[in-house]
Amino acid sequence: MVFKIDLSGRTVIISGGVRGIGLAITESVANAGGDVALLYHSNPKSHEIAENVAKKYGVKAKAYQCDVGDRELVIKTIQQIEKDFEHPIAAMMANAGVSVVKPALELTSEDFHKVFNANVLGAFNCAQAVAQHWVNEKYQGGSIVVTSSMSSELYNQKGLNDPLTQIFYNASKGAATNMVKGLAAEFAQYNIRVNALEPGFTNTEQTSVMDKSIRDYQASSVPLRRFAEPHEQGDAALFLISESASYITGTHLRPDGGFSAY
Repeated sequence: MVFKIDLSGRTVIISGGVRGIGLAITESVANAGGDVALLYHSNPKSHEIAENVAKKYGVKAKAYQCDVGDRELVIKTIQQIEKDFEHPIAAMMANAGVSVVKPALELTSEDFHKVFNANVLGAFNCAQAVAQHWVNEKYQGGSIVVTSSMSSELYNQKGLNDPLTQIFYNASKGAATNMVKGLAAEFAQYNIRVNALEPGFTNTEQTSVMDKSIRDYQASSVPLRRFAEPHEQGDAALFLISESASYITGTHLRPDGGFSAY
C-alpha cells in the first residue's frame, strides 16, 4: 500500500470473509492490525482459515456460521462477537453474496429470492444490526461497507454482443448500491459511514474456472488489460473501512481497471 492504515485495537466483521474477494478483505484488514470476525454460510474450512489468518498476521480471528438472510441470527452473532473479542467492533464488511447464472426465460421466483435474500436483505441485516449495536453502545465513527459490483450499472458480456445471463445478480447489486445511499443518509446522525465497494473483474476461484476465451475477452475490454488481483480489492475495502475515508459516505468505490469508462 502507498500509505499505512492502522486498525489495531479494533474488530472488523466480514461476512463471506473466507473466500475470494472476502478473504482478500480479511487479509487486508488483518495486515493493518485489525482483529477479524468472519461470517460464513457453509464453508467447512472456515475455522481453519481463521486460524491461519490469526497466525500469519498476529491478530485475533474467529469464524462464525451465520446465514445473513436471518436477521435474528445476525443480531445474535454480533452479540457473541462483542463478547468474544477484546476490542470494540469498529466496522462491518457486508460482503456475502451469491449469483444464479441462467437465461432470463429460465429464471424462477426461487432464483430471485435466493439472490436477493443474500445480496440485498443479507447486506441490510448486517448493516442494521451493527448500526443498532453502535447506537446502543454510543460508539462513534463506525464504518459499514457493502460489497456491490460494477454490475450494478453495467451488463457484462462473455463475448461481443453475447451477454452473461445473470439478471438477478445485476439487479441485486443495483439495489445494494442504492440501499447504501439511504443507509448513509439515515445513519449519518450517529456518525456512521456507509459505502459500497463495486469490484470489477477479479482473479478468484470463481473466475478461474471460466472458459479462457471469456476471460480473455473480458480482460481485453478493460483499459488496464487485466483482471484485478484480490488484494487490490481488499485494499480498496480497507480504505473505505478506515478513518482515511472519514469524510466519505453514501457513495461507491469502483476498482474496475477503467472498465466502466467506456
